[in-house]
Amino acid sequence: MSKRAAKSRKEIPSFANEDQERRFWAKEDTADYFDWDKAVQPTLPALKPTTTAISLRLPVAMLEDLKSLANKRDVPYQSLMKLYLSERIGRERTKKAS
Repeated sequence: MSKRAAKSRKEIPSFANEDQERRFWAKEDTADYFDWDKAVQPTLPALKPTTTAISLRLPVAMLEDLKSLANKRDVPYQSLMKLYLSERIGRERTKKAS
């Protein structure tokens, strides 16, 4: 039995939000909190993608600009496009709610 397994596990604190939890796990060693030897592989039989593929025609110059912006941020251009669309949809919803 290893030293780590012999000692008791730490208690996981409560978190106010996901950002707080993310910062916590970025600093902590999960082996101090979980016995990974007893971990079970989950089965997720009914998962279905929550996205739909679409076809979108864009002017070549616009697509090149988008790819250039994405490259500067080191993200795929499709991800940047989704981010831009999400931000705009959020602004439109806020305007309608006002």
